[in-house]
Amino acid sequence: MNQKDFFNVDWSKIPEPKLDFNLEHLNQLIIPDLKLNSTDDTTVSLSNLKGITVIYVYPMTGVPGKELPEGWDEIPGARGCTPQSCSFRDNFSKLKKLGVNNIFGLSTQSTEYQKELATRLHLPYPILSDEKLEFSKKLKLPMFKVLKMNLLKRITLILKASPICHVFPVADDHPGPTFLAD
Repeated sequence: MNQKDFFNVDWSKIPEPKLDFNLEHLNQLIIPDLKLNSTDDTTVSLSNLKGITVIYVYPMTGVPGKELPEGWDEIPGARGCTPQSCSFRDNFSKLKKLGVNNIFGLSTQSTEYQKELATRLHLPYPILSDEKLEFSKKLKLPMFKVLKMNLLKRITLILKASPICHVFPVADDHPGPTFLAD
């Protein structure tokens, strides 16, 4: 049974994410020239960004008052997307001071769905929509399916200009950006 509160989660009842996928193909990969819609009403071409970019990839976020898919809490790595977004929000200025030029969340949810999250959580960075799965398929990002929805497994990509220079699988409840300072 799913827990109702997005922020007060009993993590002891949530299965630990399984790193059952290989991300080696992403190291030094040049980002393809694709445009993704964002919650700030722009389209973003990740291949054209300058400097250091952090993209945290996640399956989906819930909406208060709406049920998550049945069994969501039992899916390893599914729970924790909202706290993860809040952690990037709370560390936004720290990441900027560390030299991060761009921060994005990315999911396969529609931009309209994502706008609710961005507004409710007061995110200082845009969320990108890969609703058509173009980016996910080109990069061969790990995915899973729930209720006919194609959802991404949680990973964090670090880009220097276009090539991906670091890939971090998310292996605990909701690692925010604090690991990037190391």
